[in-house]
Amino acid sequence: MSHRSADHCRHSSLSGSGGHASAVAVPGHTARADYTFAHAGHQLRIGPIAFWIVVGTLVIMAGWTIITATYFAFRDEVLTRLISRQAEMQFAYEDRIAEMRAQVDRVTSRQLLDQEQFEQKLDHVLRRQATLESRAAVLGSAADPTVTGSMRGQSRVPVSVDRQNQTRPKPSPISDTIYFLAPIEREARLESRPLPATEGRVVASAKAGGIEGALARLQTSLDHVEAAQAAALNAMEEHYDTRARRMRGVLADLGVDVGKAAAPRAGVGGPFVSVKAAASSAFEGQLYRLRLARAQVERLTQSLTTVPLRKPLADDAESSSGYGVRIDPFLGVPAMHTGHDFRASSGDRVFATASGVVATAGWNGGYGKMIEIRHANGFSTRYAHLSEISVSMGQKVGLGHPIGRVGSTGRSTGPHLHYETRVDGDAIDPQKFLRAGVRLGAHL
Repeated sequence: MSHRSADHCRHSSLSGSGGHASAVAVPGHTARADYTFAHAGHQLRIGPIAFWIVVGTLVIMAGWTIITATYFAFRDEVLTRLISRQAEMQFAYEDRIAEMRAQVDRVTSRQLLDQEQFEQKLDHVLRRQATLESRAAVLGSAADPTVTGSMRGQSRVPVSVDRQNQTRPKPSPISDTIYFLAPIEREARLESRPLPATEGRVVASAKAGGIEGALARLQTSLDHVEAAQAAALNAMEEHYDTRARRMRGVLADLGVDVGKAAAPRAGVGGPFVSVKAAASSAFEGQLYRLRLARAQVERLTQSLTTVPLRKPLADDAESSSGYGVRIDPFLGVPAMHTGHDFRASSGDRVFATASGVVATAGWNGGYGKMIEIRHANGFSTRYAHLSEISVSMGQKVGLGHPIGRVGSTGRSTGPHLHYETRVDGDAIDPQKFLRAGVRLGAHL
């Protein structure tokens, strides 16, 4: 072993079974110091930088060895914790996915349910619309038919007459009185279907939007249509009932048996099938009552066609002499006038005042050319002083059928029509029947 410096010396020795090793660091006169390692006669001298690099490397290797040993010592526990954490994260993800799938299923189910409910509502609206359309067609077929039988003869009013004068009401040529009768009150009020509560639906449709709002508005519109149809049925039923009551009253005043008044129609028949009231809905029940009322009106209208209630001339024909005692125009003494005279021009058409069969058509003494028509219920009418006869004996004539023309044949002072009404062969005042016709007015 040697010493590099005489002033300072550091000696280190290592002894063992195989030899000795020593390291001596001899600082020089400068700040630099070297490290010398000796072993078995060999020396190794290194600088301080290299020395500390070696020491640091050894420390690092020792630390890494400790860490590695610790890792392998606790490896299983670390792996277990890592696996457990991964499992927990996997389970959390699976739970989240399951929850999201459940939410998707709920949303899908709700959408399917909403779609099904919407389809049901739409189907209900479509079926209700189809029902209302069919009801509208039924209401159109149940409308009041045009009643024929009014006799509109050729008017002798000039075309240049002011329209205002044409629309002004005229007095009756029979009694010079216009009858305004109040409608007869009904004995029982008609059953009307309760109107649906649309107020809530209107509010709902105002607040709702989209498809629900459209459906609510459509439902409200259909409610209005249904209410209008119910009101129309009520009005029609009341109209038919009023007409029937008025017709029965007129026939009763004239002494006509309503049950026997209707003349049988030709060419009808068939097996009897009773009618059952349809009670499936309020509309059907009300429609059934309406049809019954209409059938009664048609039956009474048919009966009225056999009762002489109309004028034998045009509507503007005026009366010249009434029924009863008067001064005879030829002898100047009181005499019984068995008919009613109408002013007319020679050649004006004469119409049958009711349906019946011609019993007489020819010359008949003071009547001149005369036509007698026999009607149902013992009624008969005579048309005298004619200039022309257009029918023959045994011929069937209907209401308003032209039968001849006005003249001045027989015991007559000038062109006019002598009109008689007879019951069972006895002459009665035709004015009674004509006033009944005025009472019925547009129902004829």
